[in-house]
This record gives sequence, C-alpha cells and structure tokens, in this order.
Amino acid sequence: MNILVARLRRVRLDCGEAKEVQKMAKTEVLRNYVDGKWVKSRAKEYLDVENPGTGERLKMVPLSTERDVDKAAGAAHEAFTEWSQTPILERQQYLFKMKRVLEDNLEELARTITLEHGKLLPEARGEMKRAIENIDYAIAAPALMQGRVMMNAAHDVDCEMHYFPEGVFAIVCPFNFPAMIPFWFLPHAVIMGNTCVVKPSEQVPITMQRIFELMESVGFPKGVINLVNGDRVVVDALLEHPDVRGVASVSSAPVMKDIAIKAVRNGKKFLCQGGAKNFIVVMPDADLDKHLPNILGSIYGNTGQRCLAGSNVVGVGEIAARLKMRVVEAVKDMQVGYGLEEGFQMGPLISRVARERVLDYVAKGMKERGSLAVDGRGVKIPAHPGGHYLGPMVFQDVSPDSTIAQEEVFGPVLVHLETKNLDKAISMINASRYGNAASIYTQDPAAARKFIMNVKAGNLGWNIGVPAPIAFFPFAGMKESFMGVLHGQSDEALRFFTDIKVVTKRS
Repeated sequence: MNILVARLRRVRLDCGEAKEVQKMAKTEVLRNYVDGKWVKSRAKEYLDVENPGTGERLKMVPLSTERDVDKAAGAAHEAFTEWSQTPILERQQYLFKMKRVLEDNLEELARTITLEHGKLLPEARGEMKRAIENIDYAIAAPALMQGRVMMNAAHDVDCEMHYFPEGVFAIVCPFNFPAMIPFWFLPHAVIMGNTCVVKPSEQVPITMQRIFELMESVGFPKGVINLVNGDRVVVDALLEHPDVRGVASVSSAPVMKDIAIKAVRNGKKFLCQGGAKNFIVVMPDADLDKHLPNILGSIYGNTGQRCLAGSNVVGVGEIAARLKMRVVEAVKDMQVGYGLEEGFQMGPLISRVARERVLDYVAKGMKERGSLAVDGRGVKIPAHPGGHYLGPMVFQDVSPDSTIAQEEVFGPVLVHLETKNLDKAISMINASRYGNAASIYTQDPAAARKFIMNVKAGNLGWNIGVPAPIAFFPFAGMKESFMGVLHGQSDEALRFFTDIKVVTKRS
C-alpha cells in the first residue's frame, strides 16, 4: 500500500502568476466538504490531478492548510455529541441509504476510478463492490457490538461491558484504491457514533469528491462526515489537532511509521496498515494449467499497485524450471492499454514518478546480476503517448537477498526464485521484514497446513494469489506491514472506533 509522494506539477498562486490563475479558471478546482457544505480551501498551492492513461489534466486539487483542518475537525467535534447520542438503529438508516446511493452509481464511480487511477474498468468495478461490502458489514453493528452482562459475578454483584463512541477520527487514504480503502473505516466509524475527517490521496481525490457529492442525498447531520484535500500538511495537522481522537490509515511502511509515531506523541489511537513484499510459493504438485492465470493476475493486476500483489514467485523443487518457462511464455502474451478500453490485462502506473521509481528498481535488479527475462520498459501505446505505461517484467536468476527481491517495487515486476523444499520457502518468507500476505499453490492439505501454521504473514492464500479478506474478516498484516492493535474491516474496525466501559453494580 504504497503512498508515493506527490510530485506532479505543483502550482503556487502568488500575485504575479496571472497565467496560472487563467489556467485554473479553465480547470475545476476541487473543494473540501466541511460541516455539511462545500467550501473553498485556503490553499496557496495546488496539484494537477492527471489521467495516468493519457497524461491529461482532469482537475486541480488544493493542498489545504492547517486552518482548513481546524475548521473540519472543529465541525466534527461539534457534531459528535448529538450524533453519538443518536440511537444506533437511526444511525443504521443512514448506512442503508449510503449503500443504495453507491450501488445506484456504481458504474459512474468505477469509471471515475479508472480515469484518475488508471486501473482497468473491471478492476474498478470490483473495487466499488468491495467498498459496498464494507457498508454491508457495518450495517450489522447493532447485532455485532452489543455489550456483555454477567449476572451474579459475586454475591449480589453484576458486571456489564458496553461500547461507547470516542469522538473525531481522521481517515488517511492511499492512491491505489480511491474508493475501497476509505470504506474500510468510514462506515464503521459513523455507525458506532463517531464523526470523521477523510483525507483522500492528493493523487486520486476525484473519486471521494464524487462519493461525498452523492452522499449529500443521504442526509447525514452537519459535521458527521467531512472531507479535506491535501498532502502531509493535512495529515500532520490532523494528528496534532486536539479534537481528533485517532487515525486510521493505509500507506507505505515509512509513512505508516511516521503516522504511528506522531499519533503516539499526540496521544492518539492509531490503526496503520503499511507496505508489503508478498511471496507466492508453487509446490511440485501445483496444477499450472489451472493456477498460472491466477498467479499472474496477482502480480500484474492493478499494475502491481496493491498491497496484496504477489511479487516473489518461489518454485519449489522439480516444478521450478517448468514454472520459469511457463511464466515467461504467458507474460509475453499480456496486453497493456488504456483502462477504459477492452482487451487488456494491465493499465498504466499512477504517475510519471511511479513509473520512474519502478524503472529505478529494474536497473538495480540488473546491476545485481538478475536476468530480465521479460523486459516491459519499451512498451508504447500509440493512441495514448502521454500515459505512464510499462509492460510486465520478469526477473530470473535472482538472489533472495537482492534489492529487487527484498523491497516493495509497487509495479508490474515478477521476481522468480527457487528453493529445494517448503521449509526453505517458509524461511525465505519469514526473513522478509514485511508480513502482509503470502500464498501457496498445492493440492496437498498437509503442505498447506504447514504453510499456514508457520508463515509470518497476516493474509494467507491457498490456491489464491490475492488473499483479500472479504469485508466480514479483518485485513490482517504483520511485521512492517502493520502498526497498531486492531486491523481494518470487520469487527476489528468497529472495535477500533469505540472504547469500553465496564460497570460493576450491587443490587
């Protein structure tokens, strides 16, 4: 879940820059949503929001200020008392309406995701469905988050435990899933009686802008949900604001650590999901005819820009040579193109900076004597020469200790590794500093169980290349892929947005 530092063309509006003012007049500038109203940011700097498939400017996003954050956090704080005392069954009705409005506009929102992110339209539709599934789960909170009672815990003494909302929460989002990841948190926060301030990625702010526009029809009371655009200035201001109780975020590992440390310094709760370097282990009994498309979909889906993407593919024993050959054959046939057009298996990267970053890793891999068996650096899309495209790439003959096998590339790069047995494959996985996901392909239940019991990663797959938990299970993570106590999605998210009171009483 890598958040790339936004280095798109930055515009600063000083008095003498009349040309930039004229350009902005022709391009819509996104607004913040605060206290039930669309408001203009006090920003002096703006970023272009690009269509990564074409390179064209779609809109401009303000880099909001600390004063913008103060207004949003203050509005959320003001709304909290009344919202937290609203009966949960009444709060539930808002989520029913939220679910309906997203379902009714799913296709439009999916196209918006593809326009500003670049992922293929079917992938964007899948993302929207996952977002809505999280609303489905949060709607069940009245049943899931009931308290506990023990009568006669001692003579004439009863004990009770109750969940209570805590206040204002910040939700800090990455670029790779503009709609889904905010909904790992937002519906859970509000159903439990909290208010929130959402900070979308400055690279893909249009999707949440449109979702908030649609959610106006839901009729949330003023201040319950707020949206502030910007970069790390906004994140730091939220982490330092006295009215903000906690933060839920998804980011790269370095950003995750920064957010967690600042949250602790400022006395905030934090739920931080971070980066990844995921392994796919292919056992000798794996059915390559059946499973190879699934393996490649894990690696190249979303152009490799997801925290559950496979990256290191480990051939175990006698299958390694055959896997090596089959992967190259299949990858050479993959088609790259514009996400709104049909017939492609992969779209562009999010930005020029992201593309250059992947190319830097490819250069390091070659310098460390890895063999680039499939080279996607020269791919061209004649109809869209301004897009940020790379073709799929395959590294072979790579040392497990090399940079390309150790660091999160966040792009369409497969690293083929080999090992003699499952024990060595497990050791290879556990030596990684990341622990987000790992998968095994085998027909042997004993091998799968050994893998599940011994691998130190939070999201595990058995004959599944992208082990993405449905919304009814938490999105796990270990080591440098997670910081906190509770994870996103499901009951863990509901619990994160509450505290408990235990009442001991004598009759």
